[in-house]
Amino acid sequence: MPMRSRRRTPALALLAVAALLLLTGCAGAGAIGAGGRTLVVAIVSNPQMEDAIALSDRFERENPGIHLKFVQLPENQARAKITSSTATGGGEFDVVMISNYETPQWAANGWLENLQPYIDASPGYDPGDFIPSIRDSLSYQGAMHAVPFYGESSFLAYRKDLFDRAGLRMPERPTWQQIAELAAKLDDDKAGMAGICLRGKPGWGESLAPFTTVANTFGARYFDENWNAQLTSPEFRAAAEFYVKLVREHGEVGASSAGFSECGTRYAQGQAAMWYDATVMAGTNEDPASSKIVGKSGYVAAPVERTPDSGWLYTWSLAMPKVAEDKDAAWRFMRWMTDKRFVREVGTTFGWNRVPPGCRLSTYQIPEYQQAAQAYAQPTLDGINRATQANTMTRPVPYPGIQFAGIPEFQDLGTRVSQQLSAAVAGQISVDEALRQSQEYAETVGESYRETR
Repeated sequence: MPMRSRRRTPALALLAVAALLLLTGCAGAGAIGAGGRTLVVAIVSNPQMEDAIALSDRFERENPGIHLKFVQLPENQARAKITSSTATGGGEFDVVMISNYETPQWAANGWLENLQPYIDASPGYDPGDFIPSIRDSLSYQGAMHAVPFYGESSFLAYRKDLFDRAGLRMPERPTWQQIAELAAKLDDDKAGMAGICLRGKPGWGESLAPFTTVANTFGARYFDENWNAQLTSPEFRAAAEFYVKLVREHGEVGASSAGFSECGTRYAQGQAAMWYDATVMAGTNEDPASSKIVGKSGYVAAPVERTPDSGWLYTWSLAMPKVAEDKDAAWRFMRWMTDKRFVREVGTTFGWNRVPPGCRLSTYQIPEYQQAAQAYAQPTLDGINRATQANTMTRPVPYPGIQFAGIPEFQDLGTRVSQQLSAAVAGQISVDEALRQSQEYAETVGESYRETR
């Protein structure tokens, strides 16, 4: 949706964020090595990206003279490093992994290379095969400025065997109140079994992602249509109290420092009865190489309260900074990692459960993938297709995004809010204290958007 005028331009706001996040730089991108050109790729550390790195020698063999160097970092660190480098034109990276949060903002600021000419000149790449909502979320003025590696919504995984043993039934479209009741019945401290795993780790892309979907369906929002901060509203308070109470009473041990990776490990090792998170989790849950519970999980839509849906929309994607030196070589790598052929290489090499999901429609037509992903393929597609503000929110908001507010300041604001909520999960402060402090942060942001209304 169009953004209202404001005192600061998005570019200046993001540059301010980048200045706060600035970390020590690494060797310049596009460096000439002993055997040719080296592309430096900044990438988030998770299982799907690790598979891509493991296969990268195939790209190098097919592209003599191009060598790859990966800078692989945990999510929060990767966001900070990539933001600071791209915003300041640091030139450390030839290719960066970003999301649908950054892409339209950075494209508007001129920080990213327009990929549409490269895509149009690549026979067989087939951009029409991308899931439309994912493709559109990475476009600016009708042109793609990033290409998706995988896409996701959010849903709930649950242990069917544990439910059967306890005589419990998972509703097809559960509410959060029902999930809380089920978590209480399945929680077993003596057996080391958490009723549910929920992120508590600080970070706007960590705990705040699932929490914001809970807030949305409870009727909350970060700002009203006039950019008045709403973090102490009754709806926001109800959502925060519910989330904190659920994870404190029936969540995993050490929840305040648990993110996607930590919850994924706990669930796959049989230490949680339910897990609400990104749909991409299913590949790990069903991978015999990493999971003890293969075939034991069911998957249902993200729980709701006052809305018909509550799942998020997100994609990890590859983009090219405007200052990248060897753009043709960078595109060749980006195309390789996001092409239909790569999907098949992952499936035949590592197993079809490890294929990057939620990106290409053709993936869901591969017979081997259909068989491997029969428990979660359709719930993933349904979640992505239904992830709109109209379905997941009760009232209009002045910003784009579902599990984030698509404004430059949200990297800082969201991280600050998540730190307060994490402290509440840890029992260090009350929910009221967390929200009062968060409201002050949000009021400062909202004021800057109101000044030129």
